[in-house]
Amino acid sequence: MEEINQTSVAEFILTGLTDNTELQFPLFLIFLTVYLVTVVGNLGMIILILISSQLHTPMYYLLSSLSFIDCCQSTVIIPKMLLSFVTETNVILYPECITQFYFFCAFAVSECHMLAAMAYDRYVAISNPLLYNVTMSYQVCSSMVAVVYSIGLISATTHTIFLLRVLFCKSDIINHYFCDLFPLLELSCSSTYINEVLALSFSAFNVIVPAMTILSSYVFIIVSILHIQSTGGRVKAFSTSSSHIMAVAVFFGSIAFMYLQPSSVSSIDQGKVSSVFYTIVVPMLNPLIYSLRNKDVRVSLKKLLQKISFLKTKI
Repeated sequence: MEEINQTSVAEFILTGLTDNTELQFPLFLIFLTVYLVTVVGNLGMIILILISSQLHTPMYYLLSSLSFIDCCQSTVIIPKMLLSFVTETNVILYPECITQFYFFCAFAVSECHMLAAMAYDRYVAISNPLLYNVTMSYQVCSSMVAVVYSIGLISATTHTIFLLRVLFCKSDIINHYFCDLFPLLELSCSSTYINEVLALSFSAFNVIVPAMTILSSYVFIIVSILHIQSTGGRVKAFSTSSSHIMAVAVFFGSIAFMYLQPSSVSSIDQGKVSSVFYTIVVPMLNPLIYSLRNKDVRVSLKKLLQKISFLKTKI
């Protein structure tokens, strides 16, 4: 007889990061601060790139897209997470849970491929600077961004469709601070084989392909840098690229630990820790890394602050 695909669970309870009551309020303050820094930093980066003509280049066009992804990613996860620190039970309705998972998946996958696109941009800029504006034209950048978001939406839609077919009747307690795939599958009382195969397949594609793109790009970048004659040119090239490498290492390291292994092997509690890095820490660090270690951004920010200060004195 064909199994009826419906859920007997109308809502879930998110356990959060910890059930230690003494840590709840300090963690609330920490993650509230992190969220505010993330939103202000990423929105500030987007606004700065929009209004500063010297930042109207392919590199900063991609960076503004990354900032948009990071801002949205944090907004999908952190506000609901903060409730777990100040309420006795953090309840999330089934439709809300599925919606949170969908957007989390879409933005997480998009970030993987956006970082790969940014690595390719740096490769073109350093290895062939004379043809950079031709190779990375506005049309090319727009197409790259469109492909990045398309992959994110396709991955999220596929996972969500198959997740909707899963029966949840074991428990209504999700051992996580948001609705992630493997913690949800732990509650299933129907077969999750297809979901796990899809998770490993999509994760392999969305992690390994961008990671190999980034790795190969930076191999060529290092070779190109070593051929630069001037010491100043080498330092500038390394400085521009090192910030991207730092962000990539933290993001891909934590996301690979979480998803590139079967759910029977991975630990949900370990997954919580690694999830904090790619859902919360990386979105906060990206604008700081790309601004503090980037001369163009620092100069543009300084000019903007000077303009604002000048306007205030006039008023």
